[in-house]
Amino acid sequence: MCKAVRARRRALVCRVRTARRDAGMVTSEYAMGIVAAVAFAVILYKVVTSGEVTAELQGIVKRALDAGA
Repeated sequence: MCKAVRARRRALVCRVRTARRDAGMVTSEYAMGIVAAVAFAVILYKVVTSGEVTAELQGIVKRALDAGA
């Protein structure tokens, strides 16, 4: 009985250690995630600051402000 308990405990400890090693991202994955996020932010900034989008956003704000009057 004691050997069976020790074997099960040993297996459980090994699984926990393996799970800890595999949890989370490594540094290279963080770097790639940051590069992708920055690229997306730059593209979004370019789209939002373009002439057509700016004019449309200003129109929406003007219509919203005029609707209350």
